[in-house]
Amino acid sequence: MQALRCAGTLPSSKIPHVAVIGAGIAGLRCSDVLARSGVKVTLFEARNRIGGRVHQMESGGYLMDMGPNWIHGTSGNPIMHLANKTGLTILEPEEHQALFDTEGRRRSDSEAVWLSSKMWEMVVDAFKYSDEHSADIDPRVSLFEYFKSKLDADKELSGRRKQDLLHEAQMWGPFVGGSVEKQSLKFFFLEECIEGENVFVAGTYRDILKEIGRSATDESKVDLRLETEVVHFETTSDDSNDDGVKVTVTASSGDQSNFDEVVITCPLGWLKRHHTRAFTPALPPRLASAISNINYGRLEKLYVTFPSAFWLSPPDTEEDPKNLSSYPIFTHFHDPAYVPHARDEAWNQSVVSLAHLPAHCAHPTLLFYIYGPCGTHLVNSIKDLPSHSPEYNATLDSFASPFYSRLPNYSHANPACEPGSFLMTRWQADPFAGNGSYCNFQVGLERGDEDIEVMRDAGGMWKRGLWLAGEHTAPFIALGTTTGAWWSGEGVARRICTKWGISVPEDAAVEEANGNAVHKKELDKDKADAANLSALAI
Repeated sequence: MQALRCAGTLPSSKIPHVAVIGAGIAGLRCSDVLARSGVKVTLFEARNRIGGRVHQMESGGYLMDMGPNWIHGTSGNPIMHLANKTGLTILEPEEHQALFDTEGRRRSDSEAVWLSSKMWEMVVDAFKYSDEHSADIDPRVSLFEYFKSKLDADKELSGRRKQDLLHEAQMWGPFVGGSVEKQSLKFFFLEECIEGENVFVAGTYRDILKEIGRSATDESKVDLRLETEVVHFETTSDDSNDDGVKVTVTASSGDQSNFDEVVITCPLGWLKRHHTRAFTPALPPRLASAISNINYGRLEKLYVTFPSAFWLSPPDTEEDPKNLSSYPIFTHFHDPAYVPHARDEAWNQSVVSLAHLPAHCAHPTLLFYIYGPCGTHLVNSIKDLPSHSPEYNATLDSFASPFYSRLPNYSHANPACEPGSFLMTRWQADPFAGNGSYCNFQVGLERGDEDIEVMRDAGGMWKRGLWLAGEHTAPFIALGTTTGAWWSGEGVARRICTKWGISVPEDAAVEEANGNAVHKKELDKDKADAANLSALAI
Protein backbone atom coordinates (compact mmCIF):
# COMPACT_ATOMS: atom_id res chain seq x y z
CA MET A 1 0.00 0.00 0.00
CA GLN A 2 2.89 2.35 0.73
CA ALA A 3 4.20 1.79 -2.80
CA LEU A 4 0.77 2.65 -4.15
CA ARG A 5 0.79 5.94 -2.27
CA CYS A 6 4.27 6.73 -3.50
CA ALA A 7 3.21 6.04 -7.07
CA GLY A 8 0.57 8.72 -6.82
CA THR A 9 -2.84 8.55 -8.44
CA LEU A 10 -3.96 8.68 -12.03
CA PRO A 11 -6.16 11.50 -13.33
CA SER A 12 -9.74 11.05 -12.20
CA SER A 13 -11.12 12.40 -15.49
CA LYS A 14 -11.21 8.85 -16.86
CA ILE A 15 -13.40 6.19 -15.29
CA PRO A 16 -11.47 2.91 -15.48
CA HIS A 17 -12.95 -0.29 -16.83
CA VAL A 18 -12.11 -3.11 -14.43
CA ALA A 19 -12.45 -6.84 -15.05
CA VAL A 20 -12.98 -9.06 -12.02
CA ILE A 21 -12.27 -12.74 -12.64
CA GLY A 22 -14.34 -15.07 -10.47
CA ALA A 23 -17.71 -14.46 -8.79
CA GLY A 24 -16.86 -15.98 -5.44
CA ILE A 25 -16.93 -13.94 -2.24
CA ALA A 26 -13.76 -11.98 -3.11
CA GLY A 27 -14.95 -11.21 -6.63
CA LEU A 28 -18.45 -10.25 -5.55
CA ARG A 29 -17.20 -7.93 -2.82
CA CYS A 30 -14.60 -6.36 -5.10
CA SER A 31 -17.22 -5.79 -7.82
CA ASP A 32 -19.66 -4.28 -5.34
CA VAL A 33 -17.21 -1.74 -3.92
CA LEU A 34 -15.97 -0.76 -7.40
CA ALA A 35 -19.49 -0.42 -8.80
CA ARG A 36 -20.65 1.73 -5.88
CA SER A 37 -17.62 3.94 -6.46
CA GLY A 38 -18.68 4.60 -10.05
CA VAL A 39 -16.19 2.25 -11.72
CA LYS A 40 -17.23 0.29 -14.80
CA VAL A 41 -17.09 -3.40 -13.84
CA THR A 42 -17.20 -6.58 -15.90
CA LEU A 43 -17.39 -9.73 -13.79
CA PHE A 44 -16.36 -13.01 -15.41
CA GLU A 45 -17.46 -16.34 -13.92
CA ALA A 46 -16.70 -19.77 -15.39
CA ARG A 47 -19.70 -21.41 -13.71
CA ASN A 48 -23.37 -20.84 -14.48
CA ARG A 49 -23.89 -19.28 -11.05
CA ILE A 50 -22.29 -16.86 -8.60
CA GLY A 51 -20.78 -17.82 -5.25
CA GLY A 52 -17.77 -19.92 -6.17
CA ARG A 53 -17.19 -22.33 -3.31
CA VAL A 54 -20.09 -20.80 -1.39
CA HIS A 55 -22.79 -23.01 -2.83
CA GLN A 56 -25.82 -25.00 -1.70
CA MET A 57 -27.41 -28.20 -2.98
CA GLU A 58 -30.46 -30.19 -1.88
CA SER A 59 -30.31 -33.69 -0.48
CA GLY A 60 -33.10 -35.63 1.16
CA GLY A 61 -35.33 -32.56 1.01
CA TYR A 62 -32.86 -30.36 2.91
CA LEU A 63 -30.52 -27.61 1.76
CA MET A 64 -26.81 -28.27 2.37
CA ASP A 65 -23.81 -25.95 2.28
CA MET A 66 -21.24 -27.43 -0.08
CA GLY A 67 -18.67 -24.80 0.90
CA PRO A 68 -18.14 -23.13 4.28
CA ASN A 69 -20.39 -23.99 7.21
CA TRP A 70 -18.86 -21.64 9.79
CA ILE A 71 -18.28 -17.98 10.57
CA HIS A 72 -14.83 -17.70 12.08
CA GLY A 73 -14.85 -15.17 14.90
CA THR A 74 -17.74 -12.84 15.62
CA SER A 75 -15.95 -9.65 16.72
CA GLY A 76 -15.92 -7.10 13.90
CA ASN A 77 -16.55 -9.81 11.32
CA PRO A 78 -18.42 -8.52 8.23
CA ILE A 79 -19.82 -11.99 7.52
CA MET A 80 -21.34 -12.04 10.99
CA HIS A 81 -22.80 -8.59 10.29
CA LEU A 82 -24.42 -9.99 7.13
CA ALA A 83 -25.77 -12.96 9.07
CA ASN A 84 -27.42 -10.57 11.52
CA LYS A 85 -28.69 -8.33 8.72
CA THR A 86 -30.36 -11.22 6.92
CA GLY A 87 -31.79 -12.76 10.10
CA LEU A 88 -29.74 -15.89 9.61
CA THR A 89 -29.89 -18.57 12.28
CA ILE A 90 -26.52 -19.49 13.76
CA LEU A 91 -25.46 -21.95 16.43
CA GLU A 92 -22.72 -21.62 19.04
CA PRO A 93 -21.95 -25.31 19.54
CA GLU A 94 -20.94 -26.79 22.86
CA GLU A 95 -17.41 -28.14 22.82
CA HIS A 96 -18.53 -31.46 24.38
CA GLN A 97 -17.91 -34.37 22.02
CA ALA A 98 -18.32 -38.12 21.74
CA LEU A 99 -15.15 -40.06 21.00
CA PHE A 100 -14.59 -43.44 19.36
CA ASP A 101 -11.08 -44.84 19.53
CA THR A 102 -9.11 -46.61 16.79
CA GLU A 103 -10.89 -49.90 17.59
CA GLY A 104 -14.31 -48.29 17.27
CA ARG A 105 -15.06 -48.31 20.99
CA ARG A 106 -16.78 -45.30 22.50
CA ARG A 107 -14.68 -43.79 25.24
CA SER A 108 -16.24 -42.28 28.33
CA ASP A 109 -17.35 -38.67 28.22
CA SER A 110 -14.72 -37.76 30.81
CA GLU A 111 -11.97 -39.24 28.63
CA ALA A 112 -13.28 -37.43 25.58
CA VAL A 113 -13.32 -34.12 27.43
CA TRP A 114 -9.83 -34.66 28.86
CA LEU A 115 -8.29 -35.62 25.51
CA SER A 116 -9.94 -32.71 23.69
CA SER A 117 -8.89 -30.21 26.37
CA LYS A 118 -5.34 -31.53 26.38
CA MET A 119 -5.16 -31.35 22.60
CA TRP A 120 -6.30 -27.72 22.60
CA GLU A 121 -3.71 -26.93 25.26
CA MET A 122 -1.06 -28.35 22.93
CA VAL A 123 -2.45 -26.36 20.01
CA VAL A 124 -2.32 -23.09 21.96
CA ASP A 125 1.19 -23.90 23.19
CA ALA A 126 2.33 -24.68 19.63
CA PHE A 127 0.81 -21.45 18.37
CA LYS A 128 2.67 -19.39 20.96
CA TYR A 129 5.91 -21.24 20.24
CA SER A 130 5.53 -20.71 16.48
CA ASP A 131 4.67 -17.05 17.02
CA GLU A 132 7.69 -16.40 19.23
CA HIS A 133 10.30 -18.61 17.55
CA SER A 134 9.28 -18.81 13.88
CA ALA A 135 12.57 -17.38 12.63
CA ASP A 136 14.54 -20.14 14.37
CA ILE A 137 12.29 -23.14 13.66
CA ASP A 138 13.53 -25.66 11.10
CA PRO A 139 11.11 -25.53 8.12
CA ARG A 140 11.13 -29.34 8.02
CA VAL A 141 9.58 -29.70 11.49
CA SER A 142 5.87 -30.51 11.50
CA LEU A 143 3.22 -29.57 14.01
CA PHE A 144 2.77 -33.27 14.76
CA GLU A 145 6.46 -33.67 15.60
CA TYR A 146 6.16 -30.78 18.03
CA PHE A 147 3.18 -32.44 19.72
CA LYS A 148 5.06 -35.72 19.92
CA SER A 149 8.14 -34.12 21.46
CA LYS A 150 6.02 -32.45 24.13
CA LEU A 151 4.27 -35.72 24.98
CA ASP A 152 7.53 -37.67 25.07
CA ALA A 153 8.87 -35.15 27.57
CA ASP A 154 5.88 -35.63 29.89
CA LYS A 155 6.93 -38.49 32.15
CA GLU A 156 3.58 -38.56 33.96
CA LEU A 157 1.66 -39.70 30.87
CA SER A 158 1.16 -43.41 30.30
CA GLY A 159 1.92 -44.94 26.93
CA ARG A 160 -1.80 -45.32 26.23
CA ARG A 161 -2.48 -41.68 27.09
CA LYS A 162 0.29 -40.54 24.76
CA GLN A 163 -1.06 -42.68 21.94
CA ASP A 164 -4.59 -41.37 22.51
CA LEU A 165 -3.31 -37.79 22.44
CA LEU A 166 -1.40 -38.36 19.20
CA HIS A 167 -4.60 -39.69 17.65
CA GLU A 168 -6.48 -36.70 19.05
CA ALA A 169 -3.83 -34.40 17.56
CA GLN A 170 -4.65 -35.85 14.15
CA MET A 171 -8.14 -34.33 14.57
CA TRP A 172 -6.52 -31.01 13.67
CA GLY A 173 -6.51 -32.20 10.04
CA PRO A 174 -10.12 -31.23 9.21
CA PHE A 175 -9.45 -27.71 10.52
CA VAL A 176 -6.82 -27.03 7.85
CA GLY A 177 -7.78 -29.52 5.15
CA GLY A 178 -4.47 -31.34 5.47
CA SER A 179 -2.54 -33.78 7.63
CA VAL A 180 -1.11 -32.52 10.92
CA GLU A 181 1.93 -34.65 10.12
CA LYS A 182 2.60 -32.31 7.21
CA GLN A 183 1.61 -28.97 8.72
CA SER A 184 4.42 -26.50 9.28
CA LEU A 185 5.30 -25.64 12.87
CA LYS A 186 7.31 -22.67 11.62
CA PHE A 187 4.21 -21.03 10.14
CA PHE A 188 1.58 -22.39 12.48
CA PHE A 189 1.14 -18.82 13.74
CA LEU A 190 -0.56 -18.02 10.41
CA GLU A 191 -3.57 -19.99 11.70
CA GLU A 192 -4.57 -17.04 13.89
CA CYS A 193 -8.14 -15.81 13.70
CA ILE A 194 -10.64 -13.08 14.43
CA GLU A 195 -11.69 -12.66 18.04
CA GLY A 196 -14.98 -14.07 19.25
CA GLU A 197 -16.80 -17.37 18.93
CA ASN A 198 -16.78 -19.66 15.91
CA VAL A 199 -20.43 -20.18 14.98
CA PHE A 200 -22.12 -22.73 12.74
CA VAL A 201 -24.36 -21.29 10.03
CA ALA A 202 -27.51 -23.30 10.72
CA GLY A 203 -29.53 -21.64 7.98
CA THR A 204 -26.82 -22.15 5.31
CA TYR A 205 -24.90 -19.37 3.55
CA ARG A 206 -27.72 -18.90 1.01
CA ASP A 207 -29.03 -15.55 2.28
CA ILE A 208 -25.52 -14.22 2.93
CA LEU A 209 -24.60 -15.04 -0.67
CA LYS A 210 -27.77 -13.38 -1.94
CA GLU A 211 -26.91 -10.20 -0.04
CA ILE A 212 -23.28 -10.16 -1.19
CA GLY A 213 -24.33 -10.75 -4.79
CA ARG A 214 -26.90 -7.94 -5.11
CA SER A 215 -24.67 -5.67 -7.19
CA ALA A 216 -23.33 -8.49 -9.35
CA THR A 217 -26.84 -9.59 -10.31
CA ASP A 218 -27.98 -6.04 -11.05
CA GLU A 219 -27.14 -5.48 -14.72
CA SER A 220 -27.32 -1.71 -14.24
CA LYS A 221 -24.31 -1.93 -11.90
CA VAL A 222 -22.18 -4.86 -13.07
CA ASP A 223 -21.77 -6.58 -16.42
CA LEU A 224 -21.94 -10.21 -15.22
CA ARG A 225 -20.77 -12.81 -17.71
CA LEU A 226 -21.54 -16.31 -16.51
CA GLU A 227 -20.19 -19.47 -18.16
CA THR A 228 -17.18 -17.49 -19.38
CA GLU A 229 -13.92 -19.15 -18.45
CA VAL A 230 -10.91 -16.82 -18.62
CA VAL A 231 -7.70 -18.63 -19.55
CA HIS A 232 -5.10 -15.96 -20.32
CA PHE A 233 -3.98 -12.47 -19.32
CA GLU A 234 -1.63 -10.29 -21.35
CA THR A 235 -0.28 -7.13 -19.76
CA THR A 236 1.41 -4.31 -21.62
CA SER A 237 3.61 -1.53 -20.27
CA ASP A 238 2.17 1.87 -19.43
CA ASP A 239 4.41 3.66 -21.94
CA SER A 240 3.06 1.79 -24.95
CA ASN A 241 -0.62 2.42 -24.18
CA ASP A 242 -1.81 5.86 -25.25
CA ASP A 243 -5.41 4.79 -24.77
CA GLY A 244 -4.81 3.48 -21.26
CA VAL A 245 -5.61 -0.17 -22.05
CA LYS A 246 -3.26 -2.36 -20.04
CA VAL A 247 -4.60 -5.89 -19.86
CA THR A 248 -6.08 -8.19 -22.50
CA VAL A 249 -8.28 -10.96 -21.14
CA THR A 250 -8.81 -14.09 -23.27
CA ALA A 251 -11.69 -16.50 -22.67
CA SER A 252 -11.67 -20.22 -23.46
CA SER A 253 -13.90 -19.41 -26.45
CA GLY A 254 -11.11 -17.24 -27.88
CA ASP A 255 -12.96 -13.98 -27.25
CA GLN A 256 -10.73 -11.14 -26.07
CA SER A 257 -11.48 -7.97 -24.12
CA ASN A 258 -9.27 -5.07 -23.00
CA PHE A 259 -9.34 -3.52 -19.54
CA ASP A 260 -7.58 -0.87 -17.50
CA GLU A 261 -7.34 -3.11 -14.45
CA VAL A 262 -7.93 -6.84 -13.90
CA VAL A 263 -8.57 -8.46 -10.52
CA ILE A 264 -7.96 -12.22 -10.45
CA THR A 265 -9.85 -13.93 -7.62
CA CYS A 266 -9.32 -17.46 -8.94
CA PRO A 267 -8.51 -19.90 -6.10
CA LEU A 268 -4.91 -20.56 -5.17
CA GLY A 269 -5.22 -24.06 -6.60
CA TRP A 270 -6.09 -22.58 -10.00
CA LEU A 271 -3.10 -20.27 -9.84
CA LYS A 272 -0.81 -23.14 -8.88
CA ARG A 273 -1.93 -25.14 -11.93
CA HIS A 274 -2.03 -22.32 -14.49
CA HIS A 275 0.30 -19.48 -13.52
CA THR A 276 3.16 -20.66 -15.76
CA ARG A 277 1.06 -20.45 -18.93
CA ALA A 278 -1.80 -18.07 -18.17
CA PHE A 279 0.24 -14.84 -18.16
CA THR A 280 2.11 -12.88 -20.81
CA PRO A 281 4.68 -11.79 -19.89
CA ALA A 282 5.44 -14.42 -17.26
CA LEU A 283 4.77 -13.47 -13.66
CA PRO A 284 7.72 -12.05 -11.71
CA PRO A 285 9.80 -14.93 -10.30
CA ARG A 286 9.09 -13.99 -6.67
CA LEU A 287 5.33 -14.01 -7.28
CA ALA A 288 5.53 -17.31 -9.14
CA SER A 289 7.47 -18.87 -6.28
CA ALA A 290 5.00 -17.53 -3.69
CA ILE A 291 2.11 -19.16 -5.57
CA SER A 292 4.03 -22.44 -5.73
CA ASN A 293 5.15 -22.36 -2.10
CA ILE A 294 1.81 -22.09 -0.29
CA ASN A 295 -0.05 -25.38 -0.08
CA TYR A 296 -3.66 -26.01 -1.05
CA GLY A 297 -5.94 -28.09 1.20
CA ARG A 298 -8.11 -31.08 0.42
CA LEU A 299 -11.20 -30.80 2.60
CA GLU A 300 -14.47 -32.42 1.51
CA LYS A 301 -17.90 -32.71 3.12
CA LEU A 302 -20.19 -35.73 3.16
CA TYR A 303 -23.84 -35.39 4.20
CA VAL A 304 -25.68 -38.58 5.20
CA THR A 305 -29.41 -38.08 5.80
CA PHE A 306 -31.60 -40.59 7.65
CA PRO A 307 -35.38 -40.92 8.11
CA SER A 308 -34.86 -39.75 11.69
CA ALA A 309 -31.98 -38.95 14.03
CA PHE A 310 -31.70 -42.44 15.52
CA TRP A 311 -28.58 -41.46 17.53
CA LEU A 312 -30.74 -39.27 19.79
CA SER A 313 -32.71 -41.00 22.49
CA PRO A 314 -36.53 -40.74 22.42
CA PRO A 315 -37.96 -37.54 23.95
CA ASP A 316 -38.29 -37.81 27.70
CA THR A 317 -38.72 -34.29 29.08
CA GLU A 318 -40.50 -31.08 28.19
CA GLU A 319 -37.29 -29.11 28.77
CA ASP A 320 -35.31 -31.30 26.37
CA PRO A 321 -37.86 -32.70 23.86
CA LYS A 322 -35.11 -34.07 21.60
CA ASN A 323 -33.08 -35.27 24.56
CA LEU A 324 -30.07 -33.58 22.99
CA SER A 325 -28.23 -33.80 26.26
CA SER A 326 -28.01 -37.55 25.74
CA TYR A 327 -25.59 -37.20 22.83
CA PRO A 328 -23.33 -34.30 21.80
CA ILE A 329 -23.30 -32.45 18.50
CA PHE A 330 -19.71 -33.49 17.66
CA THR A 331 -18.42 -37.03 17.23
CA HIS A 332 -14.74 -37.77 16.69
CA PHE A 333 -13.51 -41.06 15.28
CA HIS A 334 -9.81 -41.66 15.73
CA ASP A 335 -7.95 -43.24 12.80
CA PRO A 336 -10.02 -46.44 12.37
CA ALA A 337 -8.23 -49.79 12.45
CA TYR A 338 -11.58 -51.34 11.43
CA VAL A 339 -11.66 -49.56 8.03
CA PRO A 340 -9.22 -50.81 5.35
CA HIS A 341 -6.84 -48.04 4.26
CA ALA A 342 -3.15 -47.32 3.91
CA ARG A 343 -1.59 -47.39 7.36
CA ASP A 344 0.50 -44.30 6.68
CA GLU A 345 -2.69 -42.29 6.07
CA ALA A 346 -4.90 -41.13 8.93
CA TRP A 347 -8.60 -41.58 8.16
CA ASN A 348 -9.92 -39.99 11.35
CA GLN A 349 -13.36 -38.39 11.04
CA SER A 350 -15.00 -35.32 12.53
CA VAL A 351 -18.80 -35.60 12.37
CA VAL A 352 -21.46 -33.01 13.19
CA SER A 353 -25.05 -33.87 14.01
CA LEU A 354 -27.32 -31.43 12.17
CA ALA A 355 -30.21 -32.75 14.25
CA HIS A 356 -28.81 -30.49 16.99
CA LEU A 357 -29.45 -27.31 15.00
CA PRO A 358 -32.24 -24.95 16.12
CA ALA A 359 -35.67 -26.49 15.50
CA HIS A 360 -36.55 -24.81 12.18
CA CYS A 361 -33.11 -25.69 10.75
CA ALA A 362 -32.60 -29.15 12.23
CA HIS A 363 -32.66 -32.27 10.12
CA PRO A 364 -31.58 -35.91 10.64
CA THR A 365 -28.24 -35.56 8.88
CA LEU A 366 -24.67 -36.37 9.82
CA LEU A 367 -22.03 -34.10 8.31
CA PHE A 368 -18.60 -35.71 7.84
CA TYR A 369 -15.51 -33.55 7.38
CA ILE A 370 -13.11 -35.60 5.24
CA TYR A 371 -9.65 -34.36 4.33
CA GLY A 372 -6.31 -35.25 2.78
CA PRO A 373 -5.73 -38.72 1.25
CA CYS A 374 -9.02 -39.99 2.66
CA GLY A 375 -10.89 -37.20 0.88
CA THR A 376 -8.94 -37.83 -2.31
CA HIS A 377 -9.77 -41.54 -2.19
CA LEU A 378 -13.48 -40.90 -1.79
CA VAL A 379 -13.67 -38.15 -4.42
CA ASN A 380 -11.89 -40.41 -6.93
CA SER A 381 -14.43 -43.12 -6.14
CA ILE A 382 -17.47 -40.96 -6.96
CA LYS A 383 -16.25 -38.20 -9.29
CA ASP A 384 -17.70 -39.87 -12.40
CA LEU A 385 -20.91 -41.12 -10.76
CA PRO A 386 -24.20 -39.19 -11.03
CA SER A 387 -25.26 -37.76 -7.67
CA HIS A 388 -27.88 -39.87 -5.86
CA SER A 389 -27.47 -42.76 -8.32
CA PRO A 390 -27.49 -46.28 -6.79
CA GLU A 391 -23.74 -46.64 -7.44
CA TYR A 392 -23.03 -43.23 -5.88
CA ASN A 393 -25.11 -44.01 -2.79
CA ALA A 394 -23.61 -47.47 -2.36
CA THR A 395 -20.05 -46.12 -2.59
CA LEU A 396 -20.67 -43.44 0.01
CA ASP A 397 -22.58 -45.79 2.30
CA SER A 398 -19.73 -48.29 2.16
CA PHE A 399 -17.46 -45.55 3.47
CA ALA A 400 -19.81 -44.02 6.07
CA SER A 401 -21.48 -47.10 7.56
CA PRO A 402 -18.51 -48.27 9.69
CA PHE A 403 -18.79 -44.93 11.47
CA TYR A 404 -22.51 -44.22 11.80
CA SER A 405 -23.21 -47.85 12.75
CA ARG A 406 -21.32 -47.23 16.01
CA LEU A 407 -23.63 -44.43 17.12
CA PRO A 408 -26.16 -45.00 19.94
CA ASN A 409 -29.41 -46.84 19.12
CA TYR A 410 -28.13 -48.13 15.79
CA SER A 411 -29.75 -51.33 14.55
CA HIS A 412 -29.31 -52.80 11.11
CA ALA A 413 -32.92 -54.00 11.29
CA ASN A 414 -34.31 -50.57 12.11
CA PRO A 415 -35.44 -48.62 8.97
CA ALA A 416 -34.69 -45.35 10.81
CA CYS A 417 -31.00 -46.31 10.69
CA GLU A 418 -30.96 -46.79 6.92
CA PRO A 419 -29.67 -43.64 5.13
CA GLY A 420 -32.16 -42.09 2.72
CA SER A 421 -29.80 -39.72 0.91
CA PHE A 422 -26.11 -39.00 0.39
CA LEU A 423 -24.39 -35.89 -0.88
CA MET A 424 -20.67 -35.22 -1.09
CA THR A 425 -18.53 -32.37 -2.36
CA ARG A 426 -16.02 -33.02 -5.16
CA TRP A 427 -13.81 -29.96 -4.84
CA GLN A 428 -10.68 -31.98 -5.60
CA ALA A 429 -12.18 -32.87 -8.97
CA ASP A 430 -13.36 -29.30 -9.66
CA PRO A 431 -10.91 -27.32 -11.83
CA PHE A 432 -12.67 -24.00 -11.16
CA ALA A 433 -12.18 -24.55 -7.42
CA GLY A 434 -8.50 -25.23 -8.04
CA ASN A 435 -8.99 -28.94 -7.30
CA GLY A 436 -9.04 -28.40 -3.54
CA SER A 437 -10.33 -26.29 -0.68
CA TYR A 438 -8.21 -23.40 0.68
CA CYS A 439 -4.63 -22.44 1.51
CA ASN A 440 -2.59 -24.05 4.27
CA PHE A 441 1.04 -24.14 5.35
CA GLN A 442 3.05 -27.34 5.14
CA VAL A 443 6.52 -28.51 6.09
CA GLY A 444 9.34 -27.21 3.91
CA LEU A 445 7.84 -23.73 3.69
CA GLU A 446 10.59 -21.17 4.37
CA ARG A 447 8.96 -17.73 3.91
CA GLY A 448 5.25 -18.37 4.21
CA ASP A 449 4.29 -15.00 5.67
CA GLU A 450 6.29 -13.21 2.98
CA ASP A 451 4.71 -15.42 0.30
CA ILE A 452 1.23 -14.31 1.39
CA GLU A 453 2.30 -10.66 1.33
CA VAL A 454 3.82 -11.06 -2.16
CA MET A 455 0.55 -12.54 -3.47
CA ARG A 456 -1.40 -9.79 -1.71
CA ASP A 457 0.71 -7.25 -3.58
CA ALA A 458 0.52 -9.31 -6.82
CA GLY A 459 4.30 -9.11 -7.00
CA GLY A 460 4.01 -5.44 -7.94
CA MET A 461 1.97 -6.33 -11.06
CA TRP A 462 -0.74 -3.90 -9.90
CA LYS A 463 1.39 -1.17 -11.45
CA ARG A 464 0.52 -2.73 -14.80
CA GLY A 465 -3.13 -3.35 -13.96
CA LEU A 466 -3.00 -6.90 -12.55
CA TRP A 467 -4.23 -7.67 -9.03
CA LEU A 468 -4.81 -10.81 -6.95
CA ALA A 469 -7.57 -11.33 -4.38
CA GLY A 470 -9.02 -14.31 -2.54
CA GLU A 471 -8.69 -16.10 0.78
CA HIS A 472 -4.99 -16.78 0.05
CA THR A 473 -4.26 -13.02 -0.05
CA ALA A 474 -6.27 -12.19 3.08
CA PRO A 475 -5.08 -10.57 6.31
CA PHE A 476 -3.27 -13.13 8.45
CA ILE A 477 -6.19 -13.26 10.88
CA ALA A 478 -8.55 -14.48 8.16
CA LEU A 479 -6.57 -16.69 5.78
CA GLY A 480 -8.63 -19.58 4.42
CA THR A 481 -12.03 -18.11 5.35
CA THR A 482 -14.98 -16.36 3.71
CA THR A 483 -14.14 -13.31 5.81
CA GLY A 484 -10.63 -13.31 4.38
CA ALA A 485 -12.00 -13.53 0.85
CA TRP A 486 -14.37 -10.60 1.59
CA TRP A 487 -11.61 -8.41 3.03
CA SER A 488 -9.22 -9.21 0.19
CA GLY A 489 -11.79 -8.26 -2.44
CA GLU A 490 -12.67 -5.02 -0.68
CA GLY A 491 -9.00 -4.20 -0.10
CA VAL A 492 -8.13 -4.51 -3.80
CA ALA A 493 -11.19 -2.47 -4.83
CA ARG A 494 -10.14 0.35 -2.52
CA ARG A 495 -6.55 0.24 -3.78
CA ILE A 496 -7.77 0.51 -7.38
CA CYS A 497 -9.91 3.51 -6.45
CA THR A 498 -6.93 5.11 -4.72
CA LYS A 499 -4.79 4.52 -7.80
CA TRP A 500 -7.34 6.30 -10.01
CA GLY A 501 -8.15 9.07 -7.54
CA ILE A 502 -11.70 7.83 -7.01
CA SER A 503 -13.53 8.18 -3.70
CA VAL A 504 -15.19 5.15 -2.17
CA PRO A 505 -18.60 5.99 -0.67
CA GLU A 506 -19.21 5.13 2.95
CA ASP A 507 -22.05 2.80 2.05
CA ALA A 508 -19.52 0.51 0.35
CA ALA A 509 -18.57 -0.65 3.84
CA VAL A 510 -20.64 -3.18 5.75
CA GLU A 511 -20.87 -0.77 8.67
CA GLU A 512 -20.40 2.98 8.61
CA ALA A 513 -17.68 2.70 11.21
CA ASN A 514 -15.75 0.36 8.95
CA GLY A 515 -14.52 3.20 6.75
CA ASN A 516 -11.05 2.42 5.50
CA ALA A 517 -10.38 0.00 8.34
CA VAL A 518 -10.00 -2.81 5.83
CA HIS A 519 -6.65 -1.33 4.81
CA LYS A 520 -5.46 -1.55 8.38
CA LYS A 521 -6.73 -5.11 8.65
CA GLU A 522 -5.06 -6.01 5.38
CA LEU A 523 -1.66 -4.72 6.41
CA ASP A 524 -1.71 -5.30 10.16
CA LYS A 525 0.65 -8.12 11.12
CA ASP A 526 -0.03 -8.14 14.86
CA LYS A 527 -0.67 -11.65 16.09
CA ALA A 528 -4.04 -12.60 17.58
CA ASP A 529 -4.16 -14.06 21.07
CA ALA A 530 -3.59 -17.79 20.88
CA ALA A 531 -6.68 -18.39 22.98
CA ASN A 532 -8.71 -17.17 20.01
CA LEU A 533 -7.03 -19.61 17.63
CA SER A 534 -9.48 -21.08 15.20
CA ALA A 535 -8.40 -21.97 11.66
CA LEU A 536 -11.89 -23.43 11.32
CA ALA A 537 -12.11 -22.90 7.59
CA ILE A 538 -14.35 -25.92 7.53
